Amino acid sequence: MTSVTHDEVESITDRVHHNSWSANLEKPQHAADRELVVAQAKDAVEHTASDHHVNLVTHGDHGHPETYLFAELEAAFGNDATWEYVEQCGCGGHVTRVHVQ
Repeated sequence: MTSVTHDEVESITDRVHHNSWSANLEKPQHAADRELVVAQAKDAVEHTASDHHVNLVTHGDHGHPETYLFAELEAAFGNDATWEYVEQCGCGGHVTRVHVQ
């Protein structure tokens, strides 16, 4: 359990990206808080312009993103986005590519 609230953690982005980009969700605060990973992943998708993608690089401590992230993306974005698992990084993290429609 973490003693830091989500409001105290630096935002993953402060602008809409009109290109493809990567969101780093592998910092120590992400390892300690799966809800933070999900919240910031959704924020990253919301800050990605149509016809582009964001690579969500999630902390390995939470395991494969299919077990906790994909259903959250489905609930939040439905047909407005598609996602695919890309690979596990050498550091243990996972890359999920989310294409914004």
